[in-house]
Amino acid sequence: MEWTALTGIFLVLALTLVFIMKIKNFWNFCNRKDFPPGPRPLPVIGNLHIMDLKRPSRTLLELSETYGPVFSIQMGFTKMVVLSGYEMVKEALVNQADAFADRAEVPAFEELSRGNGILFSHGENWKVMRRFALSTLRDLGMGKRVIEDQIVEECGHLIKNIDSQKGKPIDLTMIMNAAVANVIVSILLGERFGYEDPQFTRLLHLINETIKLAGTPSVMIYNLFPTLGFLLKGHKTLLQNRDEFYAFTEVAFTKHLETLDRNDQRSLIDAFLIRQQEEKSDTKSYFNTDNFKSLVSNLFSAGMDTTSSTLRWGILLMTKYPKIQQKVQEEIEKVLGSNPPRMEHRSKMPYTDAVVHEIQRFANILPMDLPHATTADVTLKGYFIPKGTYIIPLLASVLKDKSQWEKPDAFYPEHFLDAEGKFVKNEAFMPFSAGRRMCVGETLAKMELFLFFTSLLQRFNWHPAPGVSSSDLDLTPAVGLTSGPMPHKICVAARA
Repeated sequence: MEWTALTGIFLVLALTLVFIMKIKNFWNFCNRKDFPPGPRPLPVIGNLHIMDLKRPSRTLLELSETYGPVFSIQMGFTKMVVLSGYEMVKEALVNQADAFADRAEVPAFEELSRGNGILFSHGENWKVMRRFALSTLRDLGMGKRVIEDQIVEECGHLIKNIDSQKGKPIDLTMIMNAAVANVIVSILLGERFGYEDPQFTRLLHLINETIKLAGTPSVMIYNLFPTLGFLLKGHKTLLQNRDEFYAFTEVAFTKHLETLDRNDQRSLIDAFLIRQQEEKSDTKSYFNTDNFKSLVSNLFSAGMDTTSSTLRWGILLMTKYPKIQQKVQEEIEKVLGSNPPRMEHRSKMPYTDAVVHEIQRFANILPMDLPHATTADVTLKGYFIPKGTYIIPLLASVLKDKSQWEKPDAFYPEHFLDAEGKFVKNEAFMPFSAGRRMCVGETLAKMELFLFFTSLLQRFNWHPAPGVSSSDLDLTPAVGLTSGPMPHKICVAARA
């Protein structure tokens, strides 16, 4: 018994020594002269004292002016490398894609995902789930007429709902969330919900709250110092919301299993169930219930929030800049008349297309991207970055790169137009990130943004609430993991 206790103590000491040596080895890498430069950290807190915890991307943009396109910061005990500007983000995420393809291990996200799904998973699990999601979304019509028809139909429901408000000031958050969510729900579950459905509105609330909390100082502090979790509530709410959402997906899973027809795959759930049955004898199969719940949660939340937030930014910007709103509507009248917009019209509507792209650039929905990590030791701009380093691709710096955009801080649709008024692409347009971790729903999002935005501008005029002028409208983004507009009410009038 005594010998067993001594063996246990020796094992703990040995493991502790190995851990310390690994940490020491990593810090030796980070203390190399060719490690990216950055502000001097304080003991324990690192550079936490200089960060704007509500909008950290602002601090990082300022630091990039001092330290250049590749620099380091220390948050708590974690060394991070920040990539700033179009050229550097492209070099890392595109030209050296494999080396920057991992996801950083962030405590709150690791607890949420448990290594499952797409957004926060790693290694082979991430590769398998991403391949499955991409191929299934394509099979179910992403980017094709079948999904376009569903979006056009959902535009009709959204317009009807807005019309029923009879011109009174409204907050678009929930109804826009519901409209966009119904598109991804139709793909995931093969059905849609009414905007007032209590179960649906509860799911939308869970997603909204989770995304807001994930970007709050409370969760950020938890990610840096997990041992302080007993003092912080934010991450606990995240887990509670996850469990409630997972309970819903489990019911949907069981319901679809009862009516599954392998010759009639109606949704992503059906496709997942069929793969699960095909691989049930494989003990290493990734098609298990935990991966399913996380995958659906990832696609539901990502598919709803970013597109809905961008559309709300679009309406707010049209209200703030009525001359741009009018110009869009004139092009809509010329090309569409009273006919509903379709994707085939986009090439004939260069100004509207430019405005939609500029909304995405200006809105800057995910200013710091989701954190990456290096899969191997890598050299970037002469700097050495060790394997496993936490990487922040500062997308805000790409979408506001002064070398790429004429008026980076202004809302300026001409960024995407040539001298003749034709639409032009810009390689620095990266709202969906780039490389291996690029958004799997990019094609769907682009289709939704054009069709929803054009439909809303075709049917309605948008005005500030009574007592507020266009110039008074606040363009300060809300706090959260993504940067949606601040809560506001807006007036809408049906167009003749």
